[in-house]
Amino acid sequence: MTGNDNDRPRLADVKAAVGLLTRLPVPMRPNTSMRGGAAAWAWPLAGLTIGALGALAGSLALAVGLGAGPAAGLCILVQVVTTGAMHEDGLADVADGFWGGWTRARRLEIMKDSRIGTYGVLALVLAVLLRWLALTALFGSGQWQVVIAAATLSRAPMAVLMAALPNARGAGLSHAVGRPSAAAAGGAVALAFGLATLFLEKDVLYASLVAVLATFAVALVARSKIGGQTGDVLGAAQQVSEIAMLLMLAP
Repeated sequence: MTGNDNDRPRLADVKAAVGLLTRLPVPMRPNTSMRGGAAAWAWPLAGLTIGALGALAGSLALAVGLGAGPAAGLCILVQVVTTGAMHEDGLADVADGFWGGWTRARRLEIMKDSRIGTYGVLALVLAVLLRWLALTALFGSGQWQVVIAAATLSRAPMAVLMAALPNARGAGLSHAVGRPSAAAAGGAVALAFGLATLFLEKDVLYASLVAVLATFAVALVARSKIGGQTGDVLGAAQQVSEIAMLLMLAP
């Protein structure tokens, strides 16, 4: 087998990761997306792309004379458009289901409902507000690199939760993708940490600790409420860990 042949699965995983976690047009061969959980190690690369686009939008806004607040707003807008708001949608569904239902079955039913409730609205408003406040401080101090690092690191928790917790529904996107192996989840963590180190240097340890604590909190609540994870839980974990890192690293 040639070196190019060895590289094909890795390239396919990167394409699958970007195709799954973003709305960017990614040319893929047939069955590339079938790599599923095996491609989870590459999810931080999708986060790197999302973070870089958001940081670029914010930096360009500053370059043309806009303030840190508008720059932060544009950064969020670009990231939301790039991902199709899939993680925000997961956060809203989790908020509605976890605190709107009294039984496991009812919580899962609410989470599957496309309509958004009061808890979901409040979760989205609070999440966007906290992101905007943190990003305003970061762009105001010229720390655009934190945006990229947080977006990259926050995609690793999804792989870890998928590998560590059973699927609570037995259907849906998370079930269709399939549980990553421990090696794939570990690869995501190692890759995210390595990439984030390039942008944060010694602060990567602090950011990683914050991400671990945030992910652990989401995992505990999910285990208690529905007995495992779903795609919505993964999206919520991404949002919670990213926002926590942005807030902790903001000046």
